[in-house]
Amino acid sequence: MAQVVDTSDFRPGLKIKWEGGMWVILECSHHKMGRGGAIVRAKLRNLETGSSQDQSFKSGERFERIIFDERPAQYQYKDGESFVFMDLESYDQVYLGKDTLGDLVKYLVDDLEVSFDVYEGRIMGIELPNSVVMEVTDTPPGFKGDTASGGGKPATTKTGLVVSVPFFVENGEMIEVDTRTGEYLERAKK
Repeated sequence: MAQVVDTSDFRPGLKIKWEGGMWVILECSHHKMGRGGAIVRAKLRNLETGSSQDQSFKSGERFERIIFDERPAQYQYKDGESFVFMDLESYDQVYLGKDTLGDLVKYLVDDLEVSFDVYEGRIMGIELPNSVVMEVTDTPPGFKGDTASGGGKPATTKTGLVVSVPFFVENGEMIEVDTRTGEYLERAKK
């Protein structure tokens, strides 16, 4: 039996059937209109084509939720335009493109354990762990007098992800990044 959700259940990462396709919600916000009902604005990505679009929905609209089977996998390396994963059940190599993975490619570090999202035998994408340890490759130096709590500075990781970090973080350090928000969490434990 299909699980049904409405717009009050919208959150980033929720996967729904809409207009004959499978979509994942990337961002959403609820807006109360003056005298009318509320609306929900959402940014969605089509899981089959990789295209994104912004859409407004009336509050209370209902959708079929897509529930994927999950299969453990491990990221191996980038091969041209493809990202190579090893299926940890069959040990097969699986090649996925940026159109399938979207912005998740910025969190892919060597040997990262993920889950394949499988729907009717097809791999539709991946599920990342909640946080990833990444190496800082480029960040401006901190200055004397900078404190850990007075703002931050941009830092670029080995994968190209730009994160705001405290002033004390330096090039070559390993940091932990939240994959749901893209925010710095802490220095990685050695």
